Amino acid sequence: MKESQETLSFSDVNTTNSWTKHDTHWLLSLFGTAVGAGILFLPINLGIGGFWPLVVMAILAYPMTYWAHRGLARFVLSSKIKNADFTDVVEEHFGAKAGRMISLLYFLSIFPILLIYGVGITNTVDSFMVNQAGIEPLPRALLSGVLVFSLISIMMAGEKVMLRAFAMMVYPLVAILAFLSLYLVPNWQAPVLDAPEWSSFASTMWLAIPVVIFSFSHAAAISSFSNVQRRHYGADADAKSELILRRTSIMLIAFVLLFVFSCVLALSPDQLAEAKAQNVSVLSYLANATDNPFIATLGPLVAFVAITSSFLGHFLGARESLNGLISKHSSMPTVRIDKISVVILFVSIWVAAIMNPSILGMMEALSGPVIAMILFIMPMLAVYKVKALHQYRGKVSTYFVMLTGVVAVSALTFSLLS
Repeated sequence: MKESQETLSFSDVNTTNSWTKHDTHWLLSLFGTAVGAGILFLPINLGIGGFWPLVVMAILAYPMTYWAHRGLARFVLSSKIKNADFTDVVEEHFGAKAGRMISLLYFLSIFPILLIYGVGITNTVDSFMVNQAGIEPLPRALLSGVLVFSLISIMMAGEKVMLRAFAMMVYPLVAILAFLSLYLVPNWQAPVLDAPEWSSFASTMWLAIPVVIFSFSHAAAISSFSNVQRRHYGADADAKSELILRRTSIMLIAFVLLFVFSCVLALSPDQLAEAKAQNVSVLSYLANATDNPFIATLGPLVAFVAITSSFLGHFLGARESLNGLISKHSSMPTVRIDKISVVILFVSIWVAAIMNPSILGMMEALSGPVIAMILFIMPMLAVYKVKALHQYRGKVSTYFVMLTGVVAVSALTFSLLS
């Protein structure tokens, strides 16, 4: 396949498969998986380095997001096994031992994030009940149990219910993000456009790459997504997956970066540094700095919707990978394995939500390098190992994704050691 054919245009795909409601639902699901509560900290994490690093990262965000997730989808779809999940594919291509190790790392990269969301949604609802609604909160064990059970019930209700739930959450989330971005326009200030010092600029860019990767990551849902497209579109699954992923990436970049730039332009560099020191979300800081109760009210709503949608997407990946791990060591029927996985995940998330441990932040940081390796490095290595992917050798996108993954892992390792 030639480089010019690597990225299909919308019209090329639509001549064989028109855009359907199925595609829209999956676009919203992937968008919802990517946009977690971290979006409320993204303007601070990206903006604190200055205006020019933010501009460069905005330019790189699309190829980093689209090419990486497309590579992972291609990897899953390269399997000769019908309905192969991620664990099946890595074992097929890298052998039983390496496959099981990669599958375990994949699960451990998603699982801590799922625990964090369980804690996050409990804290968000608890805080809203006390501070905004002015009502007595439920006992933490009961509140967290009800919330986690409700979210998992959506996943257990089937694919159609799950996709409908994503649609119901993502539309208001997009609307609120767009509204807040435009609402802040009157508060915009002229950015500092002085040329940055090269060493400082390079260091800021290096450490910002992992922030961008994980702010737009929807890797947890890619295996399930790819499998559904294979069942739904057959031989056209590759082209259709690429089209959905491309539009998801465009939607993510457009709405999230609009929000990021609007927040950064509404705050001075000193205010961004102060917000980072206080470890509060950008909406909380804006509400305090401007004494705006409207923004203060929207903050918990955005956090709740973002955490809920991202929780569902990460649960999808954790459930599938845990099923695969158990099935490799058990001869139990698939239905029973799935039930066991759901019970394990429910109990784990519920216990974490009750305990509310501060160590979860460290767990997220430790899962970061693994996500970078699985999303960026492993699928590109497979291009040179797996015959079905040989056509992508020598592509600019292959080298770009591999290099980005190496830079992200090195930056994350440096941050951990520091």
